[in-house]
Amino acid sequence: MKKLVLVLMGFGLLFILFVSFMRSSIETPNYEVLRVLDKKTEIRLYPELILAETHMEASSYKENSSLGFRRVAGYIFGGNDNEQKISMTAPVMMEMGEQTELSFVMPKQYHLEQLPTPNNQKVQIIKKASRTLAVLRFGGYADDHKINSKAFELKETLDKEGIAFKAKLIYMGYNAPWDFIARRNEVAFELE
Repeated sequence: MKKLVLVLMGFGLLFILFVSFMRSSIETPNYEVLRVLDKKTEIRLYPELILAETHMEASSYKENSSLGFRRVAGYIFGGNDNEQKISMTAPVMMEMGEQTELSFVMPKQYHLEQLPTPNNQKVQIIKKASRTLAVLRFGGYADDHKINSKAFELKETLDKEGIAFKAKLIYMGYNAPWDFIARRNEVAFELE
């Protein structure tokens, strides 16, 4: 019995490593690092992006992440006028303020006019202009407390450097819930 448990645990670990490896092949936006402020913080220039986005009234990660994710995931899993499946990308982005926008970046192969129309009227396909973000990276699982703590840390760094930024907090999550190792999260502010 002990051997069976050890074998199953070994297969489980191999499965987690395999899934993590497969995740590394998920498309992410190309950005240019303009400046490194410290070990965890970068100033990045992001290109114009096409997003599938939904708006929600609450401002917290906990209240919005699951509902927003389901809405936008429904679109890429075929909830559109062509019943077309669209590849998942990373990160999932949440711009958090009085109102929260949760979005998936569309794969680079698509132009705005090529994407199907969402079936859910609460999902929109938009073009986000190029912008410069100050980004702080952190690991583990995200929650409101951790996101706010890291956002405060990023604000302190930007204030110390004399860098002006917009107030709306951006959270970026790169992992599926079952990714237990090497998790990547980021908080960001758009620079003025």
